[in-house]
Amino acid sequence: LKQVFNKDKTFRPKRKFEPGTQRFELHKRAQASLNSGVDLKAAVQLPSGEDQNDWVAVHVVDFFNRINLIYGTICEFCTERTCPVMSGGPRYEYRWQDDLKYKKPTALPAPQYMNLLMDWIEVQINNEDIFPTSVGKCKEDVL
Repeated sequence: LKQVFNKDKTFRPKRKFEPGTQRFELHKRAQASLNSGVDLKAAVQLPSGEDQNDWVAVHVVDFFNRINLIYGTICEFCTERTCPVMSGGPRYEYRWQDDLKYKKPTALPAPQYMNLLMDWIEVQINNEDIFPTSVGKCKEDVL
């Protein structure tokens, strides 16, 4: 298990919601509904009286954290040697483009692609203009 949770490899710590805040309460509600075996469609419905952008933001962050944990458990089996291409089966190849270092779609080994992707998502989630930490400050046109 130490390899899976090695912060220097691929695991990234979960983004925390401050206890006592409305976002924390929404997070607790989302966790409870996802762990109770309820219908997922009902689990993601906007609770009455809650801001839609805040609710979406909580689910995006939770989804990112869960994907990060799953990826952390399998990343040691996919190396640049064993996974030289990021693909979705034999018919689909994913190429990385970020307009910074990779200005054109570039074929990369799967682990490198995934690390760039997870870093990019983390930057988006930590961007206060997209995911503000203060409740009710989400820009309506962003989410």
